[in-house]
Formats: sequence, structure tokens, C-alpha cells
Amino acid sequence: MKAKYLLTAVLSAALLSSCSDFLDVQKEGDPTTTLYFTNDDQAIDAVDALYAPIHQEGLFGREMFWEQGGACDIVWGRTRNYNTLATLQYTGEESPLKGTYERLMNIVSRSNWVVDQLLKKESSKALTNVEKRSLGEAYFMRAFSHFYVAYRYGTDKQGVPFTRYEDYPGGYDNSIPKQQASVVDNYKLIIEDLDNAINYLPKFEEYDIDNRGRAHKAAAVAYKAKVYAYWATWDKTQWENVIKMVNSLESDYGRDLAPEFADVFSSDFANYWTKEYLFGIAGTGGDTPGGSEFPGVILENKGWGIYNGWGQIKPSLDIFEEMLKDGAGNARITRSVLEYGQEFQFFGETRKFFSTSDVESGFMINKYMDPFKHEDATKAYVSSNGNWPTARVNLPLVRFADMLLLRAEAYLATGHADKAATDINRIRTRSHLTPLTGNATWTDLYHERRCELAFEFTDHLYDLKRWYHSGDAEIKDCASKELNAHPRARHYADRSDWNSTFTVGDYEDYQNKSTYQDYMIAFPYPSTEITKSGGALKQNEGYTK
Repeated sequence: MKAKYLLTAVLSAALLSSCSDFLDVQKEGDPTTTLYFTNDDQAIDAVDALYAPIHQEGLFGREMFWEQGGACDIVWGRTRNYNTLATLQYTGEESPLKGTYERLMNIVSRSNWVVDQLLKKESSKALTNVEKRSLGEAYFMRAFSHFYVAYRYGTDKQGVPFTRYEDYPGGYDNSIPKQQASVVDNYKLIIEDLDNAINYLPKFEEYDIDNRGRAHKAAAVAYKAKVYAYWATWDKTQWENVIKMVNSLESDYGRDLAPEFADVFSSDFANYWTKEYLFGIAGTGGDTPGGSEFPGVILENKGWGIYNGWGQIKPSLDIFEEMLKDGAGNARITRSVLEYGQEFQFFGETRKFFSTSDVESGFMINKYMDPFKHEDATKAYVSSNGNWPTARVNLPLVRFADMLLLRAEAYLATGHADKAATDINRIRTRSHLTPLTGNATWTDLYHERRCELAFEFTDHLYDLKRWYHSGDAEIKDCASKELNAHPRARHYADRSDWNSTFTVGDYEDYQNKSTYQDYMIAFPYPSTEITKSGGALKQNEGYTK
């Protein structure tokens, strides 16, 4: 399999052009893009530069995950200087928040440019098949990055900045993007872009092996389901659209669960593109690695002297205990979390887990460890460069299990708890867990979504925030308890001994957590963005001084 193609192309675009060469705008006169899109290769280069940032450390490689410290599933593992992300004392000045906001907005603007240029070309000349696909990818990436800004910064009271370049008859005038009146307005625009993406994109099965990993029709439908679910925070009627989108994924696109939970996180290329795959970051190893650094970020710091893990982002005792409700040693918990004494394969050696690095957790994430089991791991499965520790594994951004759980949530919200149980039980049965008996409850949904999607970029923290704003007392109570708790850890008498005794106590960092309040559903904008806007961008409620 040649799954490296897109990854290395994306990496090359990032390193050689910094994703900006073809977007450099002169201070006077026209942009330096007049002769762009004269052939298919230019269209591919332009779109690959849109994908490049999402693979990097500054977005889904690591930075997006620091926010999850505000919930109780993960702890940071190593002390950081932006504890306000974990204590809910947001300022907007935290480096991960500022950086991710800027990077996502840059993808929006670059996608805007690609959409605008290809639409102009289409108006006078038929696009090639590659250019049509590229236009679909640009629509998708504009919606994708817009979505991750919108729900994290937008509310029913005010939305986030967004403008479409193609809406300017004389060409985009470089004005400050308009702040939408409500996040609902952003969601409407995102849905329009995803619909346009669906019109131009191929189905996943139409891609040759070298181009898998690109956006496709089913990926756009899946993100529509996500958008409608988040929109339902402010308008409950949108749950019906969630059901329609997930139904479509099954009936129109043949999506389903992989046979086994472990298949989703396998280092075998044969398991990369199962029916469960919708969109994510496909990783590779060896001397020309690609993908996300996340598998190395979460590995034990210095990897027990064998590989340069970074020792960041560890499971809490809280998520381990939640998973333990399904029974000790179940297929999902052992594949998701390493606990002291648990056997695992590491560079061809059978080891028992222990951790001596940094701030103690007592656990390590196991979901992405399959590539590290091979004796010759750095030849093909793990990056030979420990400073860029990618690995041969798919890092899901959205997968079909996520979709089933969103549909189950929609069924609960619309009074069909029996159907919710059916969807939840499909996931539980796949992991050989005892099925629910009778109708599902909101507590069942909370448990299943938390455990099935743990340590993935599905944003558990925002699940809690939107559930807190739910009109249902049961799910709000589940969310409130976690939002207002501080994560716990196991503290071992001898951290280098997996047989050591331990005590249970608070994780020993960022302990001054604030009580969750309604306004915290959105992050504050960085002050630099407000300053640059000349007052056109209004700070979110609760953060104004």
C-alpha cells in the first residue's frame, strides 16, 4: 500500500512553501496568484497546503488536546504554563488557544481563496476532474476549519468571523471578516459548504490507493451530522437532521463499524480503510514519516530509554474507573489504557507497564501503541526521528462509532430511547461488552460516548459543555459533576515497580479549578484578534473587563 503519498505531499507543501507562497498578497496591487490553477498539479498543490496544518503539532498533533484538561479524562503529564485551560479560568491568551485560532482561521482564508479561484475558472471553462475534486476539497476544508472555530468560540448571542470570498462581485477586498450574529448563522454557512463539497467530491471508494486520506462525500456527510448535533445545543429541532445524516451514511455510503475495536487503531495497512473510517489523519513511520505526532506525544517520556516519547497527555483514574464499569480486562479498556502491570509489546519485547516520568498519573494511553510493538518499528512503523514521532496508525477525527452515538443521542432527545439502545448496543457488542437491557438512558449515552471515544479528537470537553446546556436534567447532572471535578491519579510508593502499592488522590497539578458557568461554553477571543479587528470583533460574554 502507498498510503504515504498524501502524507508526504502534505508535508512537502508545509515545509517547502509554509502553506503560503501562492497566497502572498502584495501590499499594493493584485495578489501574486494571477497565473495559478493553470494545470492539475497546481490545484493539487493548493489543496495539499490546506491539509498540511491539521497534521502538525500546532493543531491535531497536540495543541488541540490541551483543552481537554478542563474535563476529567486526561491529565497533562508534564507541567505547562497555561493551567487556565484546565482550571476553566480562560483568558484567551493561552498559547494553545491563540495558536489554534490563528491556524484554523488561516485555513479558512486559504480555502476561501482556492474556492474563489476555482469558481472563477469554472464560470468560463470546464474544470478537469482533478480541479472538480480540488474544489470539493476546498469547500470541505473551509467548512472543517470554520466548524472548529465556530463551536469553540460561538454562542447563540454572537457568532465567529467568517466571509466567503466568492460573495464579493469585484473580488475579495481584504476587509475584516464579518462576525456572524449567532453561531447558528455560522452553522448554516458550514452546512452550505459541506453540501457544495458533497456535490464535487468523489466517494471514498473512487480514490486510488495513493489518494486515500483526502476528503470524500461520506466525510462531508459525517461533518454535517456533527454540525447539526452542535446546532441542536441552541435548536432542538436539528436532532432530526442528525438522524437523517447518519441514516445516509449507512444507506447511501455503506458505512458501518469495523469488526473489532482494535482494528480502528491497527498498524496494519489492511485495517486503515474499514467501513468505520470517515476522516482522520493517517500516519506512517520509517525514514520518511507522515501523519500526526500524537502517538509519540502520549508515549512515556524517553520511552523507557528506547524511544523518544514526550510523556504528555495521560489517562486519569476517573476515565479508567468509568471504563471499568464494563468489567475488568474488557476488550475496550485494555486497548485504550495501559495500567501498572499490564503487558504490552514494545519494540519486539514483552514489557509490563510502569511510569517514572514527570507528574504522576499511573496510566498511559494505549490506543495508538500498536505500531510500537514491532521489533523493527523504526524501519517502517514508527518515525526514525524521535523529534517527530509519528507512527503507522490512523488518528480518527470522525469515525462511524461517533456517528452511531450522535444518532443515539438524537433518538434520546426525540423520545426514541429504544432506538438509542439499539445504536449503543451495536458498539458494545463489537467490543464484546454486555448489551443494555431495555431502553437507553442519558447516563448510558454519557458512559458510552466517554469510553468509546476516549483520547480521540472528538472533543469530550465540548460534549460536557453542550450537555450542561441541555434541557435534560440527567445528562446535565453527568456533565456538571465532571466539569466541576478535579481529575484523580494513582500515586505509587515505588513508581518503577509495577507491583508497588498505591494510594488514590488528586492529580498533583492545576488544582484550583473554577466552578463551571454557562458562559464557559465558548472560549474568549485572543486580545490580539480584537485589537487587529479595530473593534469589529466583540469579545464573548463573561470575558469582558
